[in-house]
Amino acid sequence: MTVIAVLGAGKIGEALLSGLLHGGHEAGDLLFTERYPARVEELTSRYGIRGVEVGEAAKRADILVVAVKPQDIEPVLDELAPLLAPSSLVVSLCAGLPTALYERRLAEGVPVVRVMPNTPMLVNEAMSAISAGRYATAEHLAVVRDLLSHVGQVVEVPESQQDAVTALSGSGPAYFFYLVEAMIDAGILLGLPRALAGQLIIQSAVGAAKMLAESDEHPVLLREAVTSPAGTTINAIRELEKHGVRAAMLAAIEAAKDRSVELGKAHEG
Repeated sequence: MTVIAVLGAGKIGEALLSGLLHGGHEAGDLLFTERYPARVEELTSRYGIRGVEVGEAAKRADILVVAVKPQDIEPVLDELAPLLAPSSLVVSLCAGLPTALYERRLAEGVPVVRVMPNTPMLVNEAMSAISAGRYATAEHLAVVRDLLSHVGQVVEVPESQQDAVTALSGSGPAYFFYLVEAMIDAGILLGLPRALAGQLIIQSAVGAAKMLAESDEHPVLLREAVTSPAGTTINAIRELEKHGVRAAMLAAIEAAKDRSVELGKAHEG
């Protein structure tokens, strides 16, 4: 069996380990690294997967999934650089970090696949975009696609689009949570109990998302189906347009993309 090591067992790293277990991988073929001993004990107890040091993970694993925070990547690369050979596969889940960064620091020929997942991986509903680095082949991409399919959907994009993907779907769940939070507050303002407002909005969001996923219709048509002439919805839409909500969303996502680019540039040279 292929041995997979997840370097950095935060929420995303743990979600991937859980998804791999449910997808049929044996605990003995999975490893993880984590800096906090209490966290190592917690995950080992929960999943039966052994926590190891980065060096041991590099020596034992065929696939290394790097899931540390972007600002923590340098010491990880320092440890990996003398240990990895082209027979290894590195999968980067680090926002903003290009495959070229890994290729500069690791041995020549080590294949790297860049991935932008998102937090719905925690409920096996992730949207992950994958891109091949210089040495990654179609076979490497197929391996990564299969690995991530245990925790959601996967698309392949050119690496030049990864910063945009990061801004749109990587950060996307936060925009939805922000909107739901505001709508719950609106329900409270209108006199509804918080619990009821939450139940109404969350189920509305789940239902609307299912309609989007299962319908071939454009979102505009789905919205127009709710928008009766001179009705309540069109009055609400008018206020959203008056306050520039659409323009604010465009600007917000553009700002997120700019920050993703900055994260990559911070590690140039």
